[in-house]
Amino acid sequence: MTLNKTVKNQSAKGGTSIPVDKPNQSTVAEQSNPSISPRSKFWQQVRENLQIIAIALALALLIRVFIAEPRYIPSNSMIPTLNIGDRVVVEKISYHFKPPVSGDIIVFDPPPQLQMQGFTKDQAFIKRIIATPGQIVQIQDGKVYINGEPLDEVYIAEPPNYQMTPVRVPEGQLFVMGDNRNNSNDSHVWGFLPQPNIIGHACFRFWPPSRFGLV
Repeated sequence: MTLNKTVKNQSAKGGTSIPVDKPNQSTVAEQSNPSISPRSKFWQQVRENLQIIAIALALALLIRVFIAEPRYIPSNSMIPTLNIGDRVVVEKISYHFKPPVSGDIIVFDPPPQLQMQGFTKDQAFIKRIIATPGQIVQIQDGKVYINGEPLDEVYIAEPPNYQMTPVRVPEGQLFVMGDNRNNSNDSHVWGFLPQPNIIGHACFRFWPPSRFGLV
């Protein structure tokens, strides 16, 4: 009331009138908009969560197919390096840039020789590369020889108790063996492994925690 009287008096005296503030029209309009209902907020959040899950699943699938995947060790053929129940990471990148080398532990699809024994195509094997194309492999008197030189194999469970005459590894093939030499269905039984059958390089054990580390 006092402000109004002052304004009127100043106008009557010829003074400058004081403009009276008006509420901001845009603010009033915004405040008048109805808020989003709790139900709409809930379904919006559900859609966002589903999108996040779908993206995560797609990324996981891409990583598993093209980069790396976990694998479970089901047999004792790689004892003492890998025990039954160990879990390893199999990387799939390195062999696109360099050839596999002796000593690598690889996971592979069974070749035709093993499929003829009743193993299915998706029943993966894990072995160590012993010889690469062009090398000559021989097993004699508990020793594995490559090009006439005995291998120093500190990783095996025990020396092989069988003999094998010298064979040359063909181009595009590998000679693979399990570290548990006398309990392994490997190249000394069924022959050479075609390199395209390789799934990847078993490089890291993540389970059990007590054996965590490189393999």
